[in-house]
Amino acid sequence: MFTGIVEELGEVVAVEQLADASRFRLRGPLVTQDAKHGDSIAVNGVCLTVVEHGDGEFTADVMAETLKRSSLGALEVGSRVNLERPMAVGDRLGGHIVQGHVDGTGTVLERTPSEHWELVKVGLPAHLSRYVVEKGSITVDGVSLTVVDAAADYFTISLIPTTLALTTLGIKQPGAPVNLEVDVIAKYVERLLGPNAQENVK
Repeated sequence: MFTGIVEELGEVVAVEQLADASRFRLRGPLVTQDAKHGDSIAVNGVCLTVVEHGDGEFTADVMAETLKRSSLGALEVGSRVNLERPMAVGDRLGGHIVQGHVDGTGTVLERTPSEHWELVKVGLPAHLSRYVVEKGSITVDGVSLTVVDAAADYFTISLIPTTLALTTLGIKQPGAPVNLEVDVIAKYVERLLGPNAQENVK
């Protein structure tokens, strides 16, 4: 379980293409300082398992399903990535409940800078639009953010200077893919209400 508060801006140092997976080596001195084999670390919002670690780096295997559902397949040596360790019991929940299970990918469409913040418009896959609401929570590349406006095929987010400086969202340009995880609570509510959600609400 994560919170969407990025701890460190890491870097891909090696990528090994396997038959049905990829093996990444990533640099992250902060997130690896207490890492153990089998621990979880979120990489651009994707929960990965530490296989090896040492000298401020760790290795993780990414299976084909994850490569298909996320933007990790586009990473290459030198790519910057958002890193976060799992939340410990008793920690403050600074963002929102983030599972590290990516629901799909969006695309950065526009960036509108202001004096102290930047508005970013992100293209939204049709199957996720019902979970995205104005002033609701969404995870973009592992960053917990508040939705400013929500439309059928896009949403907007406002990025403060800290987010611009300390995460990949400060450097993602129009056309760049981003990982999206919608609020899991919305998905559970939908499942509990069933196919006749509107009738059940009445």
